[in-house]
Amino acid sequence: MKFRRELPSLLSQTDVLLEIRDSRLPLTSINWNFEAPLRAWKTERGWDPQTPGQRNFKSQACEHIVVLNKRDLVPEWGLKPFHRAMETKFPEQRLVFSSMHKRRDVHALIQMLVNIAKEHPHALGLNVLVIGMPNVGKSTLLNALRSLGLERKTPKALKTSAFPGLTQTVSNRLKLSLDPPVYAYDTPGVMLPFLGRGEEGAERGIKLALIAGIKPGLYDIQDQAAYLLYRLNVLNPTSPAYLPLLPQDSAPVLELDEFLVLLATRMNMLKKGVHDVDRAAEYFVLWWRAKGSLIAVEKAQNLLQDFNVSSTSNGSPVVRAQGWGFDLEWDVHPEDVAPEFNFETMVQKKMEGCIELYMNQMKKEEKEGGNLSDTQIRKMVMRDEKAKLKEKKMKKMKQKWAQ
Repeated sequence: MKFRRELPSLLSQTDVLLEIRDSRLPLTSINWNFEAPLRAWKTERGWDPQTPGQRNFKSQACEHIVVLNKRDLVPEWGLKPFHRAMETKFPEQRLVFSSMHKRRDVHALIQMLVNIAKEHPHALGLNVLVIGMPNVGKSTLLNALRSLGLERKTPKALKTSAFPGLTQTVSNRLKLSLDPPVYAYDTPGVMLPFLGRGEEGAERGIKLALIAGIKPGLYDIQDQAAYLLYRLNVLNPTSPAYLPLLPQDSAPVLELDEFLVLLATRMNMLKKGVHDVDRAAEYFVLWWRAKGSLIAVEKAQNLLQDFNVSSTSNGSPVVRAQGWGFDLEWDVHPEDVAPEFNFETMVQKKMEGCIELYMNQMKKEEKEGGNLSDTQIRKMVMRDEKAKLKEKKMKKMKQKWAQ
């Protein structure tokens, strides 16, 4: 809340907003608290509030660049379709996929910032504000941009961590480019005040805990393992990434209890002669964070060839689940892979449907107050009551003065 109050004043000094999200959670890692201040900032700088993507005047730079970081942790085949799907839904944003491990990605991003600065040669420098949820890689990416942008070996300017919450305050101004001058500010990871009610809110929390976007200890380790098992089965139902962890010749497993027993057996995890399922669940989640996510990407990438197989089996239609990252999931029906089938076009349409569904869900929750906790609602009610009492008191005083 403190950062949200500071955001309008920070934006008044900002030319480019660099919003970092996680490629594995391209929708869940959107912070909806930023939307209202960003809209006001864009309107002040000439963007048409009624026509997204249209700018009425351009006296100074005003660009909103969304960087989907950690692109190496999602299958390559979904990058172009998702980029086009987001362009369709959000034409006023520039979307960029990036990974600090890929030099060309960092170079492309710093070049984009330099090109924006060159469009405004009379400005003293281009100011870039970096925002995003915790642990999406803001500080790490800024260090990479600074190292490449200055074209010389530079010490790491910002401390980084695998856990959320290391950056606590807005950083000092960092120089990313000398000519033209480009400067950046890092900010603390800002979490949503409330993840939502019911299954939707619980699922968002589990997703963020799995990528360490929030403290993993807030959620039961078996709940995290159950959701991870489900997602890996969606990403590759025939040969999920976890199979090498299980005894030899094991088949894909759908039930968590069965999976944890098999994993504990394979790893010899026993506690007083009984399978230690809690330890197995923790091992499974830590394995995925360390290297399992990369294995899952490789396995999901190989699924491309499976879309050319017959769409029916034994005379019955085959409906298969397909996923990309943890946010996008859809069913593939026989009619989706007709003779004129184009993989990228089909995936883009499915992704557009996922984005639309998510947007409608968020609007519904906002309308119903589902994005506010009971405590926040009580505080709002108390605030409104105090405001009414104050207004009533002022009215009485005015009447008294008038007499």
